[in-house]
This record gives sequence, C-alpha cells and structure tokens, in this order.
Amino acid sequence: MSATADHAEERTNLAARLGFEPGQVVQEIGYDEDVEQELRESIEAVIGQELVDEDYDDVADAVILWFRDEDGDLTDALVDAIGLIDEGGAVWLMTPKTGRDGYVEPSDINEAAQTAGLAQTKSANAGKDWTGSRLVTPNPRAAKAKR
Repeated sequence: MSATADHAEERTNLAARLGFEPGQVVQEIGYDEDVEQELRESIEAVIGQELVDEDYDDVADAVILWFRDEDGDLTDALVDAIGLIDEGGAVWLMTPKTGRDGYVEPSDINEAAQTAGLAQTKSANAGKDWTGSRLVTPNPRAAKAKR
C-alpha cells in the first residue's frame, strides 16, 4: 500500500471511529479557517458527500459544531444544534484543545450539555488542535425503563 493510500485510510478511519457512516447527512456549524480540515475531509470520505452548511433546511443525521470560548453561549448553541438533527442523532462538539485559543473548560461543556438535555457519550482526539465530545439526547425508552 502506498503512503498516500495509508494516509487516506487513516483519515477515513478517524471519521469511522467517530461513528460516521456512508449515506449520512452531516451538518456543520461554526466553520472558520481554524477548523481541522483533515477531519472534515475524512467525514466527507466516509459519508460519501459534502458536509451541509448552516443554511441546510432539513434534519441531519449528525451535527459537527465547531465551538470556541468566544463564540457565545454554549448551551444556546447546543440547543440550536439539537433542533437540526433527527431523533437519535448525535452532536459532535469540537472545541480547541487545552492551551489553544478559544479553549473551553470540560466543566463548561458538561454543564452546557446537561442544561441542553444532552449526555456526553465519548470524547475523541479530533486533530492537532481540536478535541471532540459526542453528545446525544437521552434514549426515551431507557428513561422509561428506569421509572
């Protein structure tokens, strides 16, 4: 296998590890020149199409939310993102890593997610400068089973 093929497979594996699948519609919010281009490309390679932008007017299977500390209120951004996904969809919150401009404290992410009604299921390295938190709406069946 060539070095180029190895690199392409590594990129595709990153998106697959994050749970992206062929045919999904993935909406991207908060895009700017500082985002992790390699991650974006790997997601597009796995899903087989381009990411849709903030103007997309249908529900998506997942949302990638690039969020920096100076971007405003995280809870509001998460609530808005929830309205964009299909039931059972995930929001991947991408925030700058510790020490990078725009870093968001993990406690702030946790608090905003809980306030928005989301649960964090996993975290992942999303590139050189970004980390990702997978946030989902609680499963209504699981909540009923606990009652």
